[in-house]
Amino acid sequence: MSSCTQQIWAQVQTDRGAIVRGNTSVKRLSLVFTGDEFGDGIGFIAKALKRERVLGSFFLTGNFYRDKHFKRGVQQLIRDGNYLGSHSDKHLLYCDWVKRDSLLVTKQQFEHDLAAAYTELKQLNIDKKQAAYFLPPYEWYNEQIASWTKELDLQLINFTPGTRSAADYTYPEMGVRYVDSKQIMQSILDYEQKSRNGLNGFILLVHIGTDPRRKDKFYMKLPELITTLKNKGYSFVKIDDLLKIGF
Repeated sequence: MSSCTQQIWAQVQTDRGAIVRGNTSVKRLSLVFTGDEFGDGIGFIAKALKRERVLGSFFLTGNFYRDKHFKRGVQQLIRDGNYLGSHSDKHLLYCDWVKRDSLLVTKQQFEHDLAAAYTELKQLNIDKKQAAYFLPPYEWYNEQIASWTKELDLQLINFTPGTRSAADYTYPEMGVRYVDSKQIMQSILDYEQKSRNGLNGFILLVHIGTDPRRKDKFYMKLPELITTLKNKGYSFVKIDDLLKIGF
């Protein structure tokens, strides 16, 4: 690792080999969107980001990219200049929810799935170097997955912990696990106010679509969230601009 890369690496926060936060000394953050089965928000999100003059980072599965219902939306995201990357091909669960060090896939399965995912990106004229950040399916991984990712000349990333934004996939039938959009928004604003570094360097995750049983879609609050944070002095940048790391 070069001295320059070491210096940049020191500015990011990592967990189990994945980058989970950028430089906390600058009021910049990235909105990242993941998707596999559901993509009901793609049109609204694309329009909202364009209207607010914000670029997002989208990590979508091969399943998503192949779905004809989402093709128009994906093309719009590309035309608008957003970052498009991979969220795996088949949305595999890599490791056990409880025993996190227990792998549920072999290295061959992992590599085969990821190769298929990048084949889909290539169909969109996005090569591996343009999409070198990889956000794992279910936002769940361990050190071995991070290592395998690195061997493929990719860098594993994940959302910054501390807010409830990643719970926007929940729906009322989940009972106590359900988190409504008002609670999610408040958790973000509370963190920004109470944390020493606010949302500096944050990787804030929102799902591009959710189960139809969730009627209260958090992505509908993006214009409000973006305006509020802009007024606090934050700027929104793509993930590659937030991290700017060589690997």
